[in-house]
Amino acid sequence: MIHPAIPVTLLALLAPTAAGRGDSSLDGVSFAQLTIRQRIIVRVPVSRAPPPKPIRWKEKKGPKCVAIGSMAGALVSEKSAVDLVMTGGKRIRAKLDDDCRPLDFYSGFYLKPSADGMACAGRDSIRVRSGASCGIDGFKNLVARD
Repeated sequence: MIHPAIPVTLLALLAPTAAGRGDSSLDGVSFAQLTIRQRIIVRVPVSRAPPPKPIRWKEKKGPKCVAIGSMAGALVSEKSAVDLVMTGGKRIRAKLDDDCRPLDFYSGFYLKPSADGMACAGRDSIRVRSGASCGIDGFKNLVARD
């Protein structure tokens, strides 16, 4: 049995064939083509889930240095601070110099890896696209508030 969702084409419907009469002519042979097409539409319901509440973070004592290779992403969270998203989901806030105005204008920044592969407070800085740099004053671990 042919499944109804699969297009089927009958290429030839033969009436009495020439071979059945014993001669090699094609007299009495008729050809026809029949195409059956079927369209299937699947409707997917969309649920209207409420948007998630924004997470509020509480700062805790943080490390002196952070491994650059374990950084998965970052975002400018507030004036003079950058939140680092680490592999595994942990978040660390990098506190920057008091007057780090370039972060207000540029969303991206660069962190040049040092020889030890760490970014350390008091030693390293981040650079923005304009060429300005902001020193890292310290790191804070971020914990979600209840």
